[in-house]
Amino acid sequence: MSSALTGPYARDLIGYGRNPPHPQWPGGARIAINFVMNYEEGSEYSLLDGDGFSEATLTESAANVVPAGGRDLAAEGMFEYGVRVGFWRIMRLFAERNLPMTIFACALALERHPPAAAAIREAGHDICCHGWRWIEHYKLTKEQEREHIRLAVESLQKTLGSRPLGWYCRYGPSIHTRGLLVEEGGFRYDSDCYNDEIPYWVLQDGKPQLIVPYSLVTNDSKFGRGVFGTSEDYFQFLRDQFDMLYAEGRTMPRMMSCGLHLRSIGHPARAAGLMRFLDHIGKFEGVWVARRIEIAEHWRATFPYQPGMEQISKVGP
Repeated sequence: MSSALTGPYARDLIGYGRNPPHPQWPGGARIAINFVMNYEEGSEYSLLDGDGFSEATLTESAANVVPAGGRDLAAEGMFEYGVRVGFWRIMRLFAERNLPMTIFACALALERHPPAAAAIREAGHDICCHGWRWIEHYKLTKEQEREHIRLAVESLQKTLGSRPLGWYCRYGPSIHTRGLLVEEGGFRYDSDCYNDEIPYWVLQDGKPQLIVPYSLVTNDSKFGRGVFGTSEDYFQFLRDQFDMLYAEGRTMPRMMSCGLHLRSIGHPARAAGLMRFLDHIGKFEGVWVARRIEIAEHWRATFPYQPGMEQISKVGP
């Protein structure tokens, strides 16, 4: 056997195993649901920001069609739709039902849209930092990433009046991200994991860090990949996820994360599916629609870190 396979395995494939802890959600809820608005538009790759190309992810175009080095004005317009129109539609849907959201906020994007920042403050939605810009942190050097984290915290503090308490990278972290978050010191949790349905503790550089997992499964990004074609596809998928978790929640409550992107779900024919899902869950008792920071603080109070509680998470060079 190769010697490369004999050392410690820096992953945890077991987690909580057969008997996860009962989350004891507030009010005896059978499920905690967190809706996440990914606020990215205005911080994406752009020639105007010196990146050398235009971002086209989660637009109505299948791929970049403008030759390299040219501005993709169509893609720019589709991003702009997200914050000019889609943002306000989604905000109205949640305000009409008096439901909270978490904003995965790219700091530069919100900095460039003061009316949206003001609306988020007024609504009381919590902020989880989604980076300084909507870029992949695993493409940055450690020093670049440290600087991006600093810029993001500083910007959101200025724009919103308070610092972010949570963190989530675009798609996935780098091998340095969690260590840099612990180094920065102000984050109560990070969501750079997709491997569970309830929070858990890890040790990073000898310090406990709370992980509140996110999901790409119940996520409107599947519209952009052709998995969801209609609002009914989206509604049925989320409804089935909710219904099964709710049934399991009689004895084993979990959480459900629903990711929303303004330039995707913000269009009327897709927002209709979100509206149906919000109304569906409103018919049930024992549903805690929560801000992500509320889930994190509940876990910290209910399951405060104790030595030996951590799961394996050896991340770093």
